[in-house]
Amino acid sequence: MDLSVAVLTTYIKGIKKQLTETDTEKQDRIVILEALSATGLRSIRYAKEVKGIKQIIANDISAKAVESIKNNIQHNGVENLIKPSHEDATLLMYQSKKDKFNVIDLDPYGCPTMFLDGAVQCVSDDGLLMITATDMAVLAGNSPETCFLKYGAISLKSKACHEMALRILLQSIASHAGRYGRYIVPVLSISADFYIRVFVKVFSSQIKCKENATKIGMVYQCTGCESINTQPLCYKKPTGGYKLASLPYVDQLCKICQHRQHEGGPIWLGPLHDQHFVSNLLCNLNEMKLATLKRIEGVLNVIREELDVPLYYTLSRLMSIIKCITPSMLTFRSALLNAGYCVSYSHACKTSVKTDAPNEVIWDIVRAWEKNNSVKRNKLPSDSPAIRILKTPTTTNVSFDIHPLANPLSRQNKLTRFQQNPTINWGPGTRARTRIDLENGVENSKKIRNQNKNSRKEKP
Repeated sequence: MDLSVAVLTTYIKGIKKQLTETDTEKQDRIVILEALSATGLRSIRYAKEVKGIKQIIANDISAKAVESIKNNIQHNGVENLIKPSHEDATLLMYQSKKDKFNVIDLDPYGCPTMFLDGAVQCVSDDGLLMITATDMAVLAGNSPETCFLKYGAISLKSKACHEMALRILLQSIASHAGRYGRYIVPVLSISADFYIRVFVKVFSSQIKCKENATKIGMVYQCTGCESINTQPLCYKKPTGGYKLASLPYVDQLCKICQHRQHEGGPIWLGPLHDQHFVSNLLCNLNEMKLATLKRIEGVLNVIREELDVPLYYTLSRLMSIIKCITPSMLTFRSALLNAGYCVSYSHACKTSVKTDAPNEVIWDIVRAWEKNNSVKRNKLPSDSPAIRILKTPTTTNVSFDIHPLANPLSRQNKLTRFQQNPTINWGPGTRARTRIDLENGVENSKKIRNQNKNSRKEKP
């Protein structure tokens, strides 16, 4: 929630900078919808901590929740800014297509896709969507068929599953927006703890919408060495217009280890973050009193260093495939930099290797490391990817000399980059068990509904 407060503050400051002196009437005209408000805590924090807000609609479908919202609003003295609403979130958004909101906050339990169609229609141009997804098991590849049902994309089991989850969600938002001649610009995409949260701006332009075909594409992952390749659905011609991708983009068998490949996606292949926005966000942090300030600062610094490259590998998994001891991250990053490529961490994983180097170069570095730290090849199965990888000759000149840029500034400054779980079994809570009868306005918990259910059954 601290991050949302910081992002919203930075967004509103950016809007105010865009306004000229003649647009003073538009100041303090930001209207926010928290569509799934529950207790209204987030709306109250926005009202008390973020300047420049005209009104916040704190909505929930539960009558009990709305009563709680009203009590909390009164207790915190923000009646002038927050308006409670008892309505179905999707219906409320569809009814607001004319009087659009500047900011929409969606934080459901699980999948948010049922709310996206309404959200992309009722947010204003240059408006901000703040969307959370907590169904990480689905997005991380455990149920690819369920992921396709909910998000319209096949998820793959991968060490880069957290970033893939972000890209699947962004693809879904972009697809919903494109149906109405709108396109998205992600300003910040975060994978943290047990959820993902994306912050995207929405604009209207039929021409820009067509570029989605170049920013959305398929991902291919080898079942043996887990090498990753991506391909956009279309390419933009230098002279204008678009051309279809040529197939097959990858061979049926992986070039690295001769194992079969899995196809996933479509996923978002465009940028996950707006680096200018991230820099402004970091500058504004010192003006805010946030409990998780150090953690936010560390994560944002890692994000500012991230390469704009889809997905990543993990060093431990690369070495695990060939059954070799793992080098230090500094050593492996140096080898990539010495070979003339860029490398960075991903904020989603502390052992991540995000690089623009081709897969062949990455595995050449792995082979070069194995030469100095030999594995017992006689114990490896003959059809294992490790055998085929190690038998392939190296074509890249590999140097493990420490490169001056191998140690990123965020690490040198000892920032809190990757947070540990605060307690044992840290994770999401259970789903609310209340069923709401909209027609009669009755709320019954599952426990109450099941009381004496056996005695109520008719006896034969």
